[in-house]
Amino acid sequence: MEKNKVKLVQLSHKQARYIALVAEPKLLIIAQFDSIYELALCAIANKITLTQLIDDHLTTTALNYDDVYLGNSEWKLLPAFDHPTQPSACLVSGTGLTHKNSALNRQMMHQGEQKLTDSMVMYQWGVDGGSPKEGEIGVQPEWFFKGHGDVLKAHGQHISVPIYGDDGGEEPEIAGVYLIGPDGQPHRIGFTTGNEFSDHVMEKKNYLYLAPSKLRECAIGPELVITDDFHSFTGTVAIERNGQNIWQAEVRSGESNMAHNLANLEHHHFKYDAH
Repeated sequence: MEKNKVKLVQLSHKQARYIALVAEPKLLIIAQFDSIYELALCAIANKITLTQLIDDHLTTTALNYDDVYLGNSEWKLLPAFDHPTQPSACLVSGTGLTHKNSALNRQMMHQGEQKLTDSMVMYQWGVDGGSPKEGEIGVQPEWFFKGHGDVLKAHGQHISVPIYGDDGGEEPEIAGVYLIGPDGQPHRIGFTTGNEFSDHVMEKKNYLYLAPSKLRECAIGPELVITDDFHSFTGTVAIERNGQNIWQAEVRSGESNMAHNLANLEHHHFKYDAH
């Protein structure tokens, strides 16, 4: 198994949970664990790598990945990571204004203003001080709260606009997945794609409405990638209706496309006792 190619999914089948290794075109079931959360806890407790633990419990039981992905199977994809029994123990949060385009989009919401908005000012703070040297602390990013684990949706599930919302819009993201270990320290498990889903109409009224605009369901997955590489990611986000692609755009993320480095974001996420 190549260390930088490990991808996992979580599955449900007849009210039971499973995890599997992505080995396209198949999914190979991993025995003994019914969640990546439990797999990671075991690896941390035994001071071994996730890849070693996966190798030790990998089975030959295989599923057709395309059938599962397209919804043509009794096996269903779950969010790429969650707390299997206690959703309230899973915190979904994020950092904004870490990419230039996000800052420009926020600026355009209030383009009638003659001076730089607070959003552009904060973005520039990140450009100037968001990538400190090793051992130093950089400027803190914007932080927002999405909800607990019950807001997470899986591939193929519906995301709803709440009755109190003004809008619902996609926001493609790279989601970092972390687990607080028995030692009380955060451990990075991997990365997954996400649709953050926010209320841009509400946010446009006044940027101080940012917090309530974020309190929405969101999606992550289907795959959790076990890697330390966070340099550069490219992809495409699209909206389809009735089988027709009506809009799409290229997205770029990773440290090479951001105003903050990963170490600085992680420091500011986990400096709070409640995290």
